[in-house]
Amino acid sequence: MLVALNKPFNVLCQFTDRSVPPRRTLADFVGLPDVYPAGRLDYDSEGLLLTDDGRLAQRLTDPRFKVEKTYLVQVEGEPTDAQLAQLRKSVLLNDGPTLPAQATLLDGAPQWLWPRDPPVRFRKSVPDAYVELTIREGRNRQVRRMTAAVGLPTLRLIRVRIGHIALDDLKPGQIRNIEEGGPEWPLPEPRDPGRAKRKGRASK
Repeated sequence: MLVALNKPFNVLCQFTDRSVPPRRTLADFVGLPDVYPAGRLDYDSEGLLLTDDGRLAQRLTDPRFKVEKTYLVQVEGEPTDAQLAQLRKSVLLNDGPTLPAQATLLDGAPQWLWPRDPPVRFRKSVPDAYVELTIREGRNRQVRRMTAAVGLPTLRLIRVRIGHIALDDLKPGQIRNIEEGGPEWPLPEPRDPGRAKRKGRASK
């Protein structure tokens, strides 16, 4: 069982919360028993989150598989060619350099983008821009740290794709089932052929 959710802003990526008062959790949107988040999405981030019964979580989150994840990032400032090139090449973070990424400057906000509640604070004197960023890692708050490292603080972050699975027309809080064996079904292979070959030899 694999379910795609468009996680709204300020929702915990877990099914329970012991805070007082409690914050919104995945249980407010996914009313299915025995499912768990396959990967993480920060409390203040939005967009595509997958939940499953545990069978696929490792394939979707294991660094060996390097599943691509694409984000729409609203950044503060106007990205220069040099800043975009740095995102594509590698960014040095405090836990090491990132893998090469794909970074594309968009011509304004996409038409499909829904308004955030509460909205991003508007600053008339400070321009903003939208960048589509695809990475193959899953470090803690990686996208936010990458954009900040090149001088483009993230204002809003929305995950729009994980592997073959896209957000498509899901509205915030909506879910859809992913058909097993269908075109979206995620069965990634390791991106390290040498490691896969070594594993194969060891199993003989």
